Amino acid sequence: MATIADEKYVALTTYKKDGSTKTLPVWIADFGDGQVGFTTSSSSYKVTRINNDSRVIIQPSDSRGTVKDATEPVTGMAVVKTGVDSDYYASMVKKKYGAQYGAIKLLGKAMSFIGRGSGSDVAVVITLD
Repeated sequence: MATIADEKYVALTTYKKDGSTKTLPVWIADFGDGQVGFTTSSSSYKVTRINNDSRVIIQPSDSRGTVKDATEPVTGMAVVKTGVDSDYYASMVKKKYGAQYGAIKLLGKAMSFIGRGSGSDVAVVITLD
């Protein structure tokens, strides 16, 4: 049976301080024990929103975040892992996405050199409800 972690992309919904939501596409990897997640930049707004409110909703989507028909949303609680704590999770994302992950990491490093973000330096771990 396919699970949310089998998807290439999911629409991630996070909550702003005012309670409104923001949805955007992210990669998703299976971290085991009912946990899924992705890597991202510690300077991203999604990390800020998750640090303020750990509730998230994920749903299968395309690369633009358009939710796939006949799919159901999955709720969970997210936590941001930094430093050495994020390495295991990054290895799981790399295992699933291979060369694509490497390309994104390189792009993130290049952007951080010109003052645009911090690269993919954290992992977001979602414990599914």
